[in-house]
Amino acid sequence: MSLDGQPTASGGPTDPETLQATIADLEERLSALEAEADGDGEMVIISTKGSLDMAYPPLILASTAAAFGYDVTVFHTFWGLDILHEERSKQLQLSAVGNVSMPIPNVLAALPGMDRVTTWYMNRQMRTHDVASVEELIEVSLASGVDLQACQMTIELFGYDPDDFYDGVTTGVGAASAFGRMQTADIQLLI
Repeated sequence: MSLDGQPTASGGPTDPETLQATIADLEERLSALEAEADGDGEMVIISTKGSLDMAYPPLILASTAAAFGYDVTVFHTFWGLDILHEERSKQLQLSAVGNVSMPIPNVLAALPGMDRVTTWYMNRQMRTHDVASVEELIEVSLASGVDLQACQMTIELFGYDPDDFYDGVTTGVGAASAFGRMQTADIQLLI
């Protein structure tokens, strides 16, 4: 409405008090949206694979999200548990069999020793390009406040000892706890 009480072309208020109240309301909404966009959310990643190439995605995504201010949990279960196991994480393999991205035909990939060859090649490529090791990514994640969790059922299933894991890893966590975190998380990923 115009100052004389007639509607304006935009249909919005025109008296100064109403305009100031509208501006204050919009500024408050903008502040709330900016706070949300700053990454003060929660991310939960479920890590189920323990091969060399599958150790990197959850750790890179987790440490990056933590750097952006997210509260991050990575729940490792089944073979994903090997990523957090101090000894086994240093022996993760890369399998060429069935990996459609590998430039090796399956008939050759199935030959004895090919997993060692592809793992050696991938490790060499990562060193050449200064890619952080799995151990370094775990350290960065933990230092960034990422909660790296080891599934209790899988610990028992594989006969691991809770002391087998990197310092700072949360052991004894059940699937119900992970599910509870996923229900409230802004982002949930299964890797």
